[in-house]
Amino acid sequence: MTETPSNTPDPVATSPEAKTAAPVKTEAPAAAKAKPPAPEDKPFEVFVPELLLPALVKEIEAYGGPAPELVFEQGPMPVVGADCWMVRGRLPGERRFWLCFTRPDISSAKTIALTEGAGSPSLLESFLIDEKKMTLSLLVSRVVQRLNGQKWLGPN
Repeated sequence: MTETPSNTPDPVATSPEAKTAAPVKTEAPAAAKAKPPAPEDKPFEVFVPELLLPALVKEIEAYGGPAPELVFEQGPMPVVGADCWMVRGRLPGERRFWLCFTRPDISSAKTIALTEGAGSPSLLESFLIDEKKMTLSLLVSRVVQRLNGQKWLGPN
């Protein structure tokens, strides 16, 4: 009988049939849960009336202000007359404001105009010009902050 040297592999152990193969998965991996779209991903004409306007009313009232009358429309921008999309708001005491979008996109250039009394606004202010990402909460908080800066909301 011949002896196999200890450094020579056993032919039975090295045969492909003798090796234990890892089980092959035949099922597809579970689909990753789709992240719901952000409110800001909605089309502009849906975002403004369905999300922005109700959020503005709620936040103005929570801040102590009266319920505003809000209208979303396309028309001439106050002061300059260029066509734009706007949120036109009215508060008691003939307090009015316009949040204007130069394009139908919440990330477009925005302006705000304010007036008190029966007159027309005479000043158009740039609005949220340095923000890289526009969100619903940012738009709402800055409009309310601007209105409160006029002392139009709550006890000031």
